[in-house]
Amino acid sequence: MNINEIAKLAGVSRATVSRYLNDGYISEEKAAAVRKVIAETGFVPSSHAQTLRTKKTKLIGVILPKIHSESMSRVVAGISLVLSEQGYHLLLANTDNDEKKELEYLQLFQDNRVDGIILVATIFTREHKKLMKELKLPIVIVGQYLPGYSVVYHDDRGAAKAMTERLIEAGGRHFGLIGATGRDVAVGQERKAGFISALSEADISIEETAMKEAQFSSESAYELTKELFAEHPETDTVLCATDTMGVGAIQYLKEQHKKIPKDVQIAGFGDSKIAGVLEPKLATVHFAYKTSGEEAARIILELLDEKDGAVREIKMGFRIVEGGSLRK
Repeated sequence: MNINEIAKLAGVSRATVSRYLNDGYISEEKAAAVRKVIAETGFVPSSHAQTLRTKKTKLIGVILPKIHSESMSRVVAGISLVLSEQGYHLLLANTDNDEKKELEYLQLFQDNRVDGIILVATIFTREHKKLMKELKLPIVIVGQYLPGYSVVYHDDRGAAKAMTERLIEAGGRHFGLIGATGRDVAVGQERKAGFISALSEADISIEETAMKEAQFSSESAYELTKELFAEHPETDTVLCATDTMGVGAIQYLKEQHKKIPKDVQIAGFGDSKIAGVLEPKLATVHFAYKTSGEEAARIILELLDEKDGAVREIKMGFRIVEGGSLRK
């Protein structure tokens, strides 16, 4: 079955069928006739032919720092939900937090004609900015703020400040931070800044050695929590940059027979499933990851339709989730 046969069965011209398949204008009467024949025959138009005609591949490249992360799965679920409704498909690229792979995938997607790119970003090197500036297709950044680009990002600083204030209210006086690398602006710099801001307003001092930079793993957080308490045994409150880091910190504290939250209270970020199954449950910050993915997908569709190059910026909110690791 081809387009000529569809036209013959529907009693219309080949051009009419072509306009129907490519969302061009035809009368409702003719559209109904073509639609009826397609439904009866099960005709599926060639995606390759449609690409040649419309110059669109209906593919969106999505670059992720860690594909097995729960927060990333929520972001992808949101992206997929919106784009699939519009007939788009995703090409997922996992970088394992390797900035060189991010650059490779940006170039790969550019060379292989996806319609747009959604970058779930961690850091922006000079090479990132140079390559992104040279891209000839729309790009939306998720999770980080970068001036001049369409972004969907979280209030990391505000969330860290709010959580730290809650920890202070619960009696925290000697703080430690198991943070992320400072090269990561959102999770590393912004959350640390919010943490320090809350301590400063409460007139609580903290030494630089009490603020560690872990990798995004429970193993790294375990080792740095061990280091933190060796250097600062008086620590009674620990803020972790992610729930995964919180798992490592709790593991160390339990091995040292520290009672949580009586001896040490602890909190994380992400409101992951693991936060809810820990004993005690981990106090954490909920970010609307799935919604951020949905918003990013809507922006990429707007950019594809309008092609006006206008920058869209969406700053997402947050919610404190109380847990048993927080003193009441």
